[in-house]
Amino acid sequence: MDLEARSLPPTVKAGLLSKLRQYKSDLNNIKSEIKKASAPNAQQATREELLDSGMPDTLGRGRLMMTSERLNQSSDRIRESQITALDTEEIGVSILQNLHNQRVTLMHAHKTLHGVDDSIGKSNKILASMSKWNKWFV
Repeated sequence: MDLEARSLPPTVKAGLLSKLRQYKSDLNNIKSEIKKASAPNAQQATREELLDSGMPDTLGRGRLMMTSERLNQSSDRIRESQITALDTEEIGVSILQNLHNQRVTLMHAHKTLHGVDDSIGKSNKILASMSKWNKWFV
């Protein structure tokens, strides 16, 4: 297969050669697993392989404890961030309510001011007409 793949055009050859290498690697891995399984004391060797992490127990335990501690610290930070986010949201809602109340107050003052302005305009007209009447009679 290797020779056939090498004789193909370059565009196809690269893909086939990489697949062929992968297949050969898989075949070698399977062969080694079969040898391990069929060897005497295979169960004991497999058990030791699974249990042996390549480092002393104290080192592994220490790493596990450090990782657990970092995970706990990260969880605490996330909880604190959530609390801060909720507090910020409450403050934001309060600010929006205050702004709405201020808007309502300003709109009411605006309407009142226009009412006063209209009244002043009418008063000016009345005073002007009274002034004309006063000039005619005096």
